[in-house]
Amino acid sequence: MDLQQMRYVVAVAETNSFTRAAERCLVVQSALSHQIARLERELGARLFDRTSRRVRLTPAGAAFLSAARQCLEAAERAAAEVAAAVGEVRGRLAVGLIPTVAAVDVPGALRTFRRRYPEVRVGLKVGASEDLADQVRDGGLDVAFLGLPTTAPAPRGVAARALARDRLVAVVAPDHPLAGEPTLDLRRLSSEVFVDLPVGTAGRAQSDLAFAAAGLTRDVAFEVTTADLFMARLVAQGLAIALLPSLYVPQLTGVVTIEVTDAPARVEYAVWNATGRTPAATAFLAVLGLDPGAPEPVRNREAPSPRRT
Repeated sequence: MDLQQMRYVVAVAETNSFTRAAERCLVVQSALSHQIARLERELGARLFDRTSRRVRLTPAGAAFLSAARQCLEAAERAAAEVAAAVGEVRGRLAVGLIPTVAAVDVPGALRTFRRRYPEVRVGLKVGASEDLADQVRDGGLDVAFLGLPTTAPAPRGVAARALARDRLVAVVAPDHPLAGEPTLDLRRLSSEVFVDLPVGTAGRAQSDLAFAAAGLTRDVAFEVTTADLFMARLVAQGLAIALLPSLYVPQLTGVVTIEVTDAPARVEYAVWNATGRTPAATAFLAVLGLDPGAPEPVRNREAPSPRRT
């Protein structure tokens, strides 16, 4: 058994095709098929059920796939550690972020990182804070940027650095009846129709908790999985209003923002694996100016001007 055979198995499992897997691995299909058949004989079990129409993992194949991925990741990390020992940074950097990250200019940081370490392959994943924290804890992500309600504890099981506190603001269409108001409160907003993130996400919880604490309910008629372009379009069309972080809304166009006097707040965090970092992750944290061994004070940010279009 060797690493190349494992790569072939992973490629077939991910493409559901020996032909596409061979194309991905830059080998002829007969060579790939021969190596997988050889591996199956060594293991004494079939890894794939093959028909003329599809390729599917067997139970044995599913068990092997998980272990093969772990082996390949370990081999990649070993090569990266050796490169780091001789002054080079290689390997893979997996970064997760919430859609409304604002405390860090992630594209700018990655631009600097790539200029310094062009041999590193970078993967980006957008998701919910709680899912991203779990993936960092499990090793699927190296670094992630989260946003949590100020009432929530810091993420557990990972190294965490609070980057900034930020208040939410109301975001409405330019022709909305509330657009001319200098300030609002949650009671005034509670009669409006909202667009928000799905129930159970940290981004949704910060608003739900604030309304509940004030003894108020609201109508969330639209749920979206990302808070960026699509949410802004719903607001701009007058279908709903939203509560979004004040540091994030300057990226939006065609909407008006209004200060909310009793608005909920959030804390943005950078998190990384607490038990071990790859050389690429350590280098990326250095680019961000985050020394993993030193505490960093939380920066309070002021909300933008009450109205923004």
